[in-house]
Amino acid sequence: MSDDVLSRQPPKADARLTYGSDPNQFLDLRLPPDKGTPCPLLINIHGGYWRAKYTLDHAGHLCAALTAKGLATANLEYRRVGNEGGGWPGTFADIRSAYQFLIQNAHRNGFDKQRIVVMGHSAGAQLALCLAAHESSLAAVISLAGVVDLQRAYQLHLSNDAVVKFLRGTPTEVPDHYREADPMALSVVNTPQWLFHGIADDVVPPTFSRDYVDRKHKRTGKDTEDVHLLEIADTDHFDVIDPLSKAWKRIEQTVLELAV
Repeated sequence: MSDDVLSRQPPKADARLTYGSDPNQFLDLRLPPDKGTPCPLLINIHGGYWRAKYTLDHAGHLCAALTAKGLATANLEYRRVGNEGGGWPGTFADIRSAYQFLIQNAHRNGFDKQRIVVMGHSAGAQLALCLAAHESSLAAVISLAGVVDLQRAYQLHLSNDAVVKFLRGTPTEVPDHYREADPMALSVVNTPQWLFHGIADDVVPPTFSRDYVDRKHKRTGKDTEDVHLLEIADTDHFDVIDPLSKAWKRIEQTVLELAV
């Protein structure tokens, strides 16, 4: 497997719900068979270096796989670079709006708002960690091959300076945007964090997750964070979101444990 997960047709969602008036402010909701009690919810934020040409479709596979295991899943779409209002801070505003929409409609849709896990892949992991830094009620946050260091992303010019376009400038030009958006600079003190990264990832270097965890482990006192890292051998950037990959079983197991 490599990036062929991007081209596979995802399973159909149970419902497409809008959380705003923009055409990109919607989510695909999948619900497990009714068990009579509210179920946990997994919110998924897809990657694609915050660019409009990448949509939520490829993430439908992992959402369907987790719904088959008993979780409700909400696969988020949001304004991205190339959409009107996309980029920072509009993109993150969409993530927060979608989260509030889901909280407000939890009872109607049959999931437990006390058991919500947010997961993001690649650039989506940056948005997931930002959400966890601002919303203390999340049960856990999961980063899959995350762009979790925006200063480093700029230094390496990842994906043709995608972070510069997302944040509307360089660290020198818009330092406030980097402080506000960079997971490295934020505190996630109330929510357990799990970072997964494939050692064979040539899109986002595994050192991103490794250095993130190292830095967070050095924080003490009121800034102490509950953060964990699992690096997976023989795993690339897209294996971590593919339910058909060998890596997926370990990720799925962690998601289910955190959502209980």
